[in-house]
Amino acid sequence: MESGTDFHAALAALDWQVELGADEAIGEVPVNRYELPPAAPAAKPAPAAVTAAAGDLDALRAAMAAFEHCELKRGARQLVFADGLAGARLMIVGEAPGRDEDLQGKPFVGRAGQLLDRMLAAIGMGRADADAPVYITNVLPWRPPQNRDPSPEEIAMMLPFLERHVALAEPQLLILMGNISCQAVLGMRGITRLRGKWVEAFGLPALPMFHPAYLLRNPAAKRESWADLLDVKARLEGAG
Repeated sequence: MESGTDFHAALAALDWQVELGADEAIGEVPVNRYELPPAAPAAKPAPAAVTAAAGDLDALRAAMAAFEHCELKRGARQLVFADGLAGARLMIVGEAPGRDEDLQGKPFVGRAGQLLDRMLAAIGMGRADADAPVYITNVLPWRPPQNRDPSPEEIAMMLPFLERHVALAEPQLLILMGNISCQAVLGMRGITRLRGKWVEAFGLPALPMFHPAYLLRNPAAKRESWADLLDVKARLEGAG
């Protein structure tokens, strides 16, 4: 039986199909032309929208505890929200919980936290001091695995929660302790260059300082931290 299409016409048609991008005559699997496309995954709620609904610190804590889109939560024992007295004039923003913080559910309770308490006591302040209280939190509320640095994506995801936290706590001054807190809030790293210089963060005066964990490894840097603490005390006294 002879074909109605001659060889040259068929070859020309094949060349045209190749130019259009066809690279096979028959697919390896059948195609269901009536199949509906897979449903798009549900959009993750924007952290900013979640935090905007938090009218007080209890609501913010509940919103953070219910937030399921940060992978750090899956490897942590519990949320580490804050410690000290909300409404204190001074708020300290640390980096992320460590092992002891993960166990106790409070920021700065390990060796670095004990040093921080001694540093604050030296200027007449403390997280449990009724006359000169301090309020303490971290950029990240969950411990990163093996105490690694949080990724830029993790920091960006949780930053709206921190911003809302500061707004609800209503401090007058902030201390940004360590590189991670400076990276999150200021978009800059290099604590040896940043420390001791007042900046603005979330509309408030903020002072970058060495993290107490750094001071445990580098005791000679305590001199600079003492100068920074005296500067904080002078600012608070000047503000009445």
